[in-house]
Amino acid sequence: MAVELALSAETVRMIVQKSRAVSESLPDTYEDGHEGDLSFDSDKLENAHQHDGLAEEEHDDFSAAELKEIIDDLNVDEATELVAITWIGRGDFERADFHVALSEARERATSPVASYLLGLPLLPDYLEAGLEALNL
Repeated sequence: MAVELALSAETVRMIVQKSRAVSESLPDTYEDGHEGDLSFDSDKLENAHQHDGLAEEEHDDFSAAELKEIIDDLNVDEATELVAITWIGRGDFERADFHVALSEARERATSPVASYLLGLPLLPDYLEAGLEALNL
Protein backbone atom coordinates (compact mmCIF):
# COMPACT_ATOMS: atom_id res chain seq x y z
CA MET A 1 0.00 0.00 0.00
CA ALA A 2 1.38 3.40 -1.00
CA VAL A 3 1.73 6.29 1.40
CA GLU A 4 -0.56 9.27 0.71
CA LEU A 5 1.34 12.50 0.19
CA ALA A 6 0.56 16.16 -0.36
CA LEU A 7 3.51 16.10 -2.78
CA SER A 8 2.84 14.19 -5.99
CA ALA A 9 5.19 11.43 -7.12
CA GLU A 10 5.34 13.19 -10.50
CA THR A 11 6.75 16.32 -8.83
CA VAL A 12 9.37 14.23 -7.05
CA ARG A 13 10.30 12.57 -10.36
CA MET A 14 10.62 16.00 -12.00
CA ILE A 15 12.93 17.08 -9.15
CA VAL A 16 14.96 13.89 -9.73
CA GLN A 17 15.31 14.70 -13.45
CA LYS A 18 16.29 18.31 -12.82
CA SER A 19 18.76 17.39 -10.08
CA ARG A 20 20.37 14.81 -12.41
CA ALA A 21 20.68 17.51 -15.08
CA VAL A 22 22.28 19.86 -12.56
CA SER A 23 24.78 17.25 -11.36
CA GLU A 24 25.67 16.30 -14.95
CA SER A 25 26.37 19.93 -15.83
CA LEU A 26 28.95 20.28 -13.05
CA PRO A 27 32.53 19.96 -14.31
CA ASP A 28 34.26 16.72 -13.41
CA THR A 29 37.63 17.98 -12.25
CA TYR A 30 38.79 14.79 -10.58
CA GLU A 31 39.70 11.49 -12.18
CA ASP A 32 39.28 8.17 -10.42
CA GLY A 33 38.48 9.90 -7.13
CA HIS A 34 41.90 11.58 -6.92
CA GLU A 35 42.55 15.27 -6.90
CA GLY A 36 44.33 16.53 -9.98
CA ASP A 37 47.98 17.45 -9.59
CA LEU A 38 48.83 21.12 -9.79
CA SER A 39 51.94 22.44 -11.44
CA PHE A 40 52.97 26.05 -11.85
CA ASP A 41 54.98 27.69 -14.60
CA SER A 42 57.36 29.96 -12.68
CA ASP A 43 57.67 32.38 -15.63
CA LYS A 44 53.90 32.92 -15.67
CA LEU A 45 53.68 33.30 -11.89
CA GLU A 46 55.77 36.47 -11.99
CA ASN A 47 53.14 38.22 -14.10
CA ALA A 48 50.12 36.47 -12.60
CA HIS A 49 48.38 39.64 -11.39
CA GLN A 50 48.30 41.46 -14.70
CA HIS A 51 44.85 41.16 -16.25
CA ASP A 52 42.16 43.27 -17.86
CA GLY A 53 39.40 43.00 -15.23
CA LEU A 54 37.78 39.89 -13.90
CA ALA A 55 37.00 37.13 -16.30
CA GLU A 56 33.81 35.36 -15.36
CA GLU A 57 32.52 32.25 -16.96
CA GLU A 58 28.94 32.67 -18.13
CA HIS A 59 26.53 29.75 -18.07
CA ASP A 60 23.29 29.56 -19.98
CA ASP A 61 22.28 26.57 -17.88
CA PHE A 62 19.65 27.74 -15.46
CA SER A 63 18.66 24.26 -14.29
CA ALA A 64 20.20 24.73 -10.83
CA ALA A 65 18.28 27.98 -10.33
CA GLU A 66 15.12 26.34 -11.69
CA LEU A 67 15.52 23.38 -9.34
CA LYS A 68 16.03 25.67 -6.35
CA GLU A 69 12.94 27.65 -7.34
CA ILE A 70 10.83 24.50 -7.68
CA ILE A 71 11.85 23.32 -4.21
CA ASP A 72 11.41 26.81 -2.72
CA ASP A 73 7.88 26.93 -4.17
CA LEU A 74 6.79 23.80 -2.27
CA ASN A 75 4.53 24.40 0.70
CA VAL A 76 5.71 23.33 4.16
CA ASP A 77 4.02 19.91 4.02
CA GLU A 78 5.41 19.14 0.55
CA ALA A 79 8.93 20.25 1.49
CA THR A 80 8.80 18.15 4.65
CA GLU A 81 7.68 15.12 2.64
CA LEU A 82 10.50 15.66 0.15
CA VAL A 83 13.06 15.61 2.97
CA ALA A 84 11.44 12.49 4.48
CA ILE A 85 11.51 10.72 1.08
CA THR A 86 15.18 11.66 0.76
CA TRP A 87 15.97 10.25 4.20
CA ILE A 88 14.12 7.02 3.47
CA GLY A 89 15.98 6.70 0.17
CA ARG A 90 19.28 7.33 1.96
CA GLY A 91 18.45 4.58 4.47
CA ASP A 92 18.04 6.78 7.53
CA PHE A 93 14.46 5.53 7.99
CA GLU A 94 12.45 2.51 6.87
CA ARG A 95 9.19 2.73 4.93
CA ALA A 96 7.25 1.88 8.09
CA ASP A 97 8.86 4.88 9.81
CA PHE A 98 7.68 7.43 7.23
CA HIS A 99 5.64 9.38 9.79
CA VAL A 100 8.64 9.44 12.15
CA ALA A 101 10.78 10.79 9.27
CA LEU A 102 8.14 13.48 8.62
CA SER A 103 8.11 14.46 12.26
CA GLU A 104 11.93 14.64 12.39
CA ALA A 105 12.00 16.72 9.19
CA ARG A 106 9.55 19.21 10.71
CA GLU A 107 11.52 19.44 13.95
CA ARG A 108 14.90 19.80 12.28
CA ALA A 109 13.85 22.40 9.69
CA THR A 110 16.29 25.19 10.53
CA SER A 111 17.61 26.07 7.07
CA PRO A 112 15.92 26.42 3.68
CA VAL A 113 14.98 23.00 2.32
CA ALA A 114 16.41 23.75 -1.12
CA SER A 115 19.83 24.60 0.33
CA TYR A 116 19.86 21.42 2.39
CA LEU A 117 18.72 19.11 -0.42
CA LEU A 118 20.85 20.66 -3.15
CA GLY A 119 23.84 20.12 -0.88
CA LEU A 120 23.34 16.34 -1.12
CA PRO A 121 25.42 15.03 -4.04
CA LEU A 122 23.31 11.88 -4.36
CA LEU A 123 19.93 13.61 -4.08
CA PRO A 124 18.43 12.08 -7.25
CA ASP A 125 19.45 8.59 -6.15
CA TYR A 126 18.02 9.11 -2.66
CA LEU A 127 14.73 10.43 -4.04
CA GLU A 128 14.37 7.52 -6.49
CA ALA A 129 15.15 4.98 -3.76
CA GLY A 130 12.69 6.74 -1.44
CA LEU A 131 9.92 6.65 -4.04
CA GLU A 132 10.59 2.98 -4.63
CA ALA A 133 10.62 2.19 -0.90
CA LEU A 134 7.28 3.98 -0.50
CA ASN A 135 5.79 2.23 -3.56
CA LEU A 136 5.22 5.53 -5.34
